Amino acid sequence: MNLHQLNYLVVDDLELMRAVTVNQLRGMGFEKIRVARNGAEALEQLRNNKVDAVLSDWNMPVMSGLELLRAIRADAKLAKLPFLMITAEAERQRIEEVIAAGVNGLLVKPYNAGSLKARLERMLNPQKRALATPASVAKPPPSSWLGDEPGLAKVLTSSRILVVDDHPVSRKLLETLFMDEYQVLTAVDGPAALALCQGESLPDLVLMDVMMPGMDGFEVVRQLREQPATAQIPVIFVTGLEDDEARLKGMELGAVDFVSKAADPKALRARVRNFIQFVDMRRKLQLDYDAMLEAARMREDAENMTRHDLKGSLAGIVGMVQSLADDADMAPKHVAQLRLVQQAAEQVMAMVNLSGEIYKIEMGRYRLEARAVDIGDILHRIVDLSRASFADKQLTISVDTDTPVGAELPQVQGDPTLCYLLFQNLIKNACEAAPPQTRVEVLLRDESPLRILVNNLGAVPAELRERFFDKFATSGKTGGSGLGTYSAMLMARAQQGSISMASDDANNCTTLTVTLPRQAFERASPQT
Repeated sequence: MNLHQLNYLVVDDLELMRAVTVNQLRGMGFEKIRVARNGAEALEQLRNNKVDAVLSDWNMPVMSGLELLRAIRADAKLAKLPFLMITAEAERQRIEEVIAAGVNGLLVKPYNAGSLKARLERMLNPQKRALATPASVAKPPPSSWLGDEPGLAKVLTSSRILVVDDHPVSRKLLETLFMDEYQVLTAVDGPAALALCQGESLPDLVLMDVMMPGMDGFEVVRQLREQPATAQIPVIFVTGLEDDEARLKGMELGAVDFVSKAADPKALRARVRNFIQFVDMRRKLQLDYDAMLEAARMREDAENMTRHDLKGSLAGIVGMVQSLADDADMAPKHVAQLRLVQQAAEQVMAMVNLSGEIYKIEMGRYRLEARAVDIGDILHRIVDLSRASFADKQLTISVDTDTPVGAELPQVQGDPTLCYLLFQNLIKNACEAAPPQTRVEVLLRDESPLRILVNNLGAVPAELRERFFDKFATSGKTGGSGLGTYSAMLMARAQQGSISMASDDANNCTTLTVTLPRQAFERASPQT
């Protein structure tokens, strides 16, 4: 992929930050760049212009970066658009939230052109996704940080310090003072310092002399501040000037400190080390977010491979069962049982296919493609399988409706697989909870919206009722995961429906009620 030919959209509510990102992109040779001030403005541009990648700030008025990301992932035409989130967010839970929403890359503020380019290449060119490994650094310096993500080694290389001084002795002293902990670059004058700050790998800190021939340190810093790409490079003035006026001027230019050359070298070293700790925290955060994102991608790849392998095995089972059922010598009773096995295997295949969609429902990224669903047929098929599965409990499992005899059953407007899995979970739970030799009833109410009730004897324990549909909520069921009712709730809501539970201690029974949109059919126009 030629990154220079792509169309980029930069989204940030701050004009300075938009300028920083745009100038960095142009410095890399990218020219097709649009800008937006918030997520809502960005969405409008995305729907009216060709955009190949979005670079968005997180915290913005009107519509945040996370809200923009979710809107993009929910739009069928934009869903696969690469999205780089630019953030100063430090809470791991928040980063997990944006990863779950489908972000493709994360860039921690403040950043330089090198960091931006690396994340864009990793996001847009899959072959560049590999994270740095220990082999990429011959000898990790003392400030290195090794991450603890399994299989994802992370190395924080030493910070870069630029020493700018026209006096060889002072320059050498500062270089020697810091070279054992940091990467030290040196410049003999202002123009050389400015040239070293134009590359992709910017210094993390500049130690700047003030009194230099031609261009003094104040002018160097003023020019650095004028360029968006270098405006945020921190500067400490290390100078022989000690008057308050010089100190005030340096601080007004944005210097983070003003240190006399006569100061104790150990004190200067300590002050630099304290400042670099904050720089390293940001760089560590970037590597940590890179690793979290890569781990999420690896998990998704593994799940995709597992689904592929499961579907292959299940397809083989279905084929063998069909061959047995089609055998003319097979007894009718056995053919009927084999057909049930075939149905069950085919439904498991549908569940495997849907497992990725369940995750999208949970994250709010699912797009429903609703159509007419024969809910009566689905309920009868599930009940037939349940009778076979719970034969040992001698349950009476029935489906009933208040639709007049001979009339066509109403249909749901939804997704057939979601409907099947929804009621499979609920009927299975009802059969597991019902005492032996009792009745489980499934009732289809001909209303709008449609109402389906699942009744069984046995009251839900009081301590579980308030959290019955919570994730991992379970009580007294061996091997229970607490995911059945939770996923049923997700699937009902994904189809614009609802689900509720009522438990009656007096009659020792439980009723689950699901409402789903009713499919409306247009009446045929009379022939003229």
